Amino acid sequence: MSPALILVTGSAGRVGQAVVKELVARGERVRGLDRVPTPGVAESHVGNLTDADAVRRAAEGARAVIHLAATPDDADFMSEILPNNIIGLHHVLEATRLAGAKRLVLASTGQVNWWQRERTEHAIRPDELPTPRYWYAAAKVFAEGIGQGYSETHGLTVIAARLGWCPRSGQEREVAALDWAKDLYLSPGDAGRFFHAAATAPVKVRFAVVYATSRHILLPRFDLGPTRQLLGWSPQDQWPDGLPPESYQSA
Repeated sequence: MSPALILVTGSAGRVGQAVVKELVARGERVRGLDRVPTPGVAESHVGNLTDADAVRRAAEGARAVIHLAATPDDADFMSEILPNNIIGLHHVLEATRLAGAKRLVLASTGQVNWWQRERTEHAIRPDELPTPRYWYAAAKVFAEGIGQGYSETHGLTVIAARLGWCPRSGQEREVAALDWAKDLYLSPGDAGRFFHAAATAPVKVRFAVVYATSRHILLPRFDLGPTRQLLGWSPQDQWPDGLPPESYQSA
């Protein structure tokens, strides 16, 4: 019997490529959806989140959907956040429902707890009230809320993953200069292993919010206990594992 299909949106991006690599290495059947062809997968769909038909076609036959595609940080709300992170989210949720998938993993962000992180030294729990940094994080709060709505209404298992800092190209030196950022680092390897667990682990609850970071250096900024209990996942890496030295070391 062939493995069940897992759709990864944003599969050509920095996190998407780490996830695709891990899923393929574990023998999963993976389909990618991105605005450009996805390296490393046998099935690659090219399309935009704002194209409902393209998203629906990509989700056909999927057992699980890992939704990573989005404008990745604060940007103009009307032209970037609204179409990509709100309307695109709607299309992914509807496509997942129509495909009959059983598991949806939504990429959220630790930025939904931005102001707690600045004002406390305890590990922030998933059940603490969100204090979103700005529009990008506020859209992720919305994603978590409607994810729970779809879970309760349609019987999906939905896992909202509040991710640490997965630095894009050029951001590595920024992380290197900030002690707190190193504690929020999420390596490519840990990201891949986390999303594999989130997509495949037996989960008895319908909806859950969990954090995903690599191992801290100074302080645990987010409480990873529920992640371990629910998904059986613990980080293996620590800043700067998984990054080439030239990307974060000063010249």
